[in-house]
Amino acid sequence: MNTNPLTGQPLPSTAIQRILFIAPKVHIYQIPPLTSTKGYNAASWTADNNKRQIFTARLRILETSIPSSDPDDTEKVTTTLLLEDPGNGQLFAAAPYTNPATVEQALDSSRFFAVTVVGEGRKAVLGMGFEERSEAFDFSIALQDARRVLGMENPGAGVSERRSGERKKEVEEVKRDFSLKEGETISINFGGRGRRSRPDEASKDQKSEQDALFSIKPPPGRGANPAGAMPFLPPPPSAKSVKEERRRSRQTFEQKPQDLGFDDGEFGEFQ
Repeated sequence: MNTNPLTGQPLPSTAIQRILFIAPKVHIYQIPPLTSTKGYNAASWTADNNKRQIFTARLRILETSIPSSDPDDTEKVTTTLLLEDPGNGQLFAAAPYTNPATVEQALDSSRFFAVTVVGEGRKAVLGMGFEERSEAFDFSIALQDARRVLGMENPGAGVSERRSGERKKEVEEVKRDFSLKEGETISINFGGRGRRSRPDEASKDQKSEQDALFSIKPPPGRGANPAGAMPFLPPPPSAKSVKEERRRSRQTFEQKPQDLGFDDGEFGEFQ
């Protein structure tokens, strides 16, 4: 049967308890009252060969959840740090985690913390130190999760933020059907740059551009051309006409002996 970690009284049968963190060995110190608003320095706790150490305990972080009988009400969640005798499990001191200031990290070490414990109506601050930094890191992560559940990091969320948030999420996140029903269509507007012309305006603009294009007069041709059209070029000469032209040229420019001052043989050979 689950019991209240502070009073030892039995809890309702519907209560649920779970361990968020456990460390088999932590060192407990009797520390002097805080004299500075900045925080605690662990160097003085371990001075003179750990003269201030008073106990070696087992640390457990216990979360207790008690569901409410009212369906519209949220469950009650509490978190408590328990310092116990590692041999027989007897409770040495308890620290209800009701405020982030319940556990304060030392200024000069990440392995030491100042913990506010309560018992029999009294309150005291004890020093607590881990032997391994990895354990101290896991301890800090567990406290961070506890603050989120208790609503310390978001005060408006309530005590049981995690579980109530999960239920709210299940209600709000109803599966939505985005499929098209019968007869429904999708209209997509790609958009355009500038103003779109209407069909009749576009046809008018196109016709005006065509009229302006074909109204340009062609350049004037060689010679008089009353029609204003480009004159046709003559066809290229044939191969036969080219040969005939070359033959005539040779006959025209070929010189005869008479042209060079020789007689034509009329007077016979020279004497």
